[in-house]
Amino acid sequence: MTEEMTLLIMAAGMGSRYGGMKQIDHVDEDNDKIIDFSIFDAAEAGFDKVVLIIKKENQKVFDEEIKERVGDRIRIEYAYQELGDIPSGAPVYEERQKPWGTAHAVLSARDIVDGPFAVINADDFYGRDAFEKAAAFLSGADKGHYAMVAYDLMNTLTENGTVSRGVCTVSEEGFLRQVTERTKIRKTGSGAEYEEDDGTTWTELEHDAAVSMNFWCFASDFMSEAARSFEDFYRNELPSDPLKKECYLPSVVSDLLARRLCDVKVLRTAGVWHGVTYKEDKAGVISAIKDLKDSGVYPKKLWSRS
Repeated sequence: MTEEMTLLIMAAGMGSRYGGMKQIDHVDEDNDKIIDFSIFDAAEAGFDKVVLIIKKENQKVFDEEIKERVGDRIRIEYAYQELGDIPSGAPVYEERQKPWGTAHAVLSARDIVDGPFAVINADDFYGRDAFEKAAAFLSGADKGHYAMVAYDLMNTLTENGTVSRGVCTVSEEGFLRQVTERTKIRKTGSGAEYEEDDGTTWTELEHDAAVSMNFWCFASDFMSEAARSFEDFYRNELPSDPLKKECYLPSVVSDLLARRLCDVKVLRTAGVWHGVTYKEDKAGVISAIKDLKDSGVYPKKLWSRS
């Protein structure tokens, strides 16, 4: 029996700088959302199903805004990221309100993913090429062999402030060596630069530096790796700051790389990433979506019943 290829979409969080549920904020006159384009591209690329990782109390909203609109174009299922989903016998931190992080979000879908899978953010527009490259990789995915879609830095920046990006070091063979988090990157007249730890010095970055936008591709064995990593995090790292510490997906991958338990192929795309880091970014996203529809990349009605 052929394994299903699944797209996991992390949609349980809320943008602190944006305010509200930007996962379902409309970006065109047809009430399409960024997440709609990801689902559409996944269906076109050959994914079998989409799993939305959400808070259980928000399911009705996602039913109305996404599942009912998509119809039978591709199967939609839900996984719930819950604070009570912790290792057996581990201490409970009653005052904790923040989710446990992106690695935990992926782990919340462990019972409904039975094959290779990709992981993306709900509020990021990745483009058709990214999904086609991911699907091609996942069709032959094997234990310990993963991938990450990487963008040229200049295709991911905003005019409205600084951004955080994972800048990748890539081997000559095209494999990921490490990801360095740069928490303040800004556009300049000639390219981009990042702020050094001293808070006063800015260093130039290559305009085509490979950056991660959290589009990951995993063989099915990654779920067990994520489970082990989360338990280690919960028991050994969390106690130092139990109300705020999170277990991040890139950290799990970096640990596996450091221990030589996996390799990560870097899938370069020339596509342009779009997202709403700041409220002021929304106008640019709306304009980009309109251009893509006008040029025929996407149909005017994504989920037309005709």
